[in-house]
Amino acid sequence: MTHLPVDDLRERLPGAARAWLDQALDEAAAHPGAHGPISVWELRLAEAGRRCGPEHAAAARALILDAARPDPDTLTRVYVQGTAEERLAVLRALPRLVPGPQAVALVEDALRTNDTRLLAAAVGPYAARHLDQHGWRHAVLKCLFTGVPVDAVADLDRRARGDAELARMLGDFAAERTAAGRCVPDDLRRVLALTEEGDQ
Repeated sequence: MTHLPVDDLRERLPGAARAWLDQALDEAAAHPGAHGPISVWELRLAEAGRRCGPEHAAAARALILDAARPDPDTLTRVYVQGTAEERLAVLRALPRLVPGPQAVALVEDALRTNDTRLLAAAVGPYAARHLDQHGWRHAVLKCLFTGVPVDAVADLDRRARGDAELARMLGDFAAERTAAGRCVPDDLRRVLALTEEGDQ
């Protein structure tokens, strides 16, 4: 679980890590957003793995981002300059921190990677709300191509339903797989069935 209430995470951390987390959250709350070339809370994001251990680092990063409430420009800087783990934290935080489409470019960037963790995060609730249908269709195809389960695609049923263009793309992809002697993923059949359910 990557987004725990702070008290739940504190209970799971040893003393030194708990003290570090408390300080990091206090700093983020006291100096939210962006301050100078880099904010203290951004440094804490980078330290989370070492301080809290890999098991709890993602949850710690989520809490720090929530406390800092960075704007889209700051999130973009954190994403561009960050490690894969920090980029993952930003992508997962977008639905909570960015109400509008200002961060769609981050989703589009993640969809160009072959890191399945980033891909799965990129097709979450933020993409469901703000990615245009053309980009969303290609995101679904990218998931099928890389083996990311379509369960990761937020709002899949609604957005796929009755989408004739997505059905065409899925059919082409299935034909290519079959011609190459490769199996057609069950997830493809599942999404194809949704496209055939008709508009609502």
